[in-house]
Amino acid sequence: MTTIILLGLLFAVGGSIAYGVTIYNGLVALKNDIAKSWSNIDILLKQRHDELSKLLDVCKGYMNFERDTLQKITQARSMFQQAATVDQKAQADQSMSTALRGLFAVAENYPDLKANSNFVTLQKRITDLENSIADRREFYNDSVNTFNIRIQQLPDTFVAKFMNLSPSPLFKVEEADKADVAMSFGASAN
Repeated sequence: MTTIILLGLLFAVGGSIAYGVTIYNGLVALKNDIAKSWSNIDILLKQRHDELSKLLDVCKGYMNFERDTLQKITQARSMFQQAATVDQKAQADQSMSTALRGLFAVAENYPDLKANSNFVTLQKRITDLENSIADRREFYNDSVNTFNIRIQQLPDTFVAKFMNLSPSPLFKVEEADKADVAMSFGASAN
């Protein structure tokens, strides 16, 4: 009888340890998924950053008096270069997206620029990168959401406290980025 009780106790302890290890490993995997998904965004942000210098060079010859637009892009590039944390990079990314929308909107007023094959190629490349970044942001938010749910649910919350895990922030869009884009079809449009 003692052997059965001892085996039952050993089985319960072993099962509890295995269950705890499974929870621990799952939380570690989720934490690493968040880091990986942000790294994927970071790679695309770097690619966009590299393409911007080419785009700015093409635009400078056509947009001599649109210095404000070009300056916003230059400032956003500088913010990205100086960004060290995920939050700083997210802010730089939002500034860059806003500045690019402004640039592409202003470019509509320059038919020669719109006809330049380098500009068209770079605009398509940057637009493709923007779409990829948006997809990666969605994956990042999915990873963060799954992680945040897991560390708040029982029994995972006990293991999360042991690991000193805290909720990760979701990637959020600034209010200014949600505003409608002003469009004008003036006399300079084709």
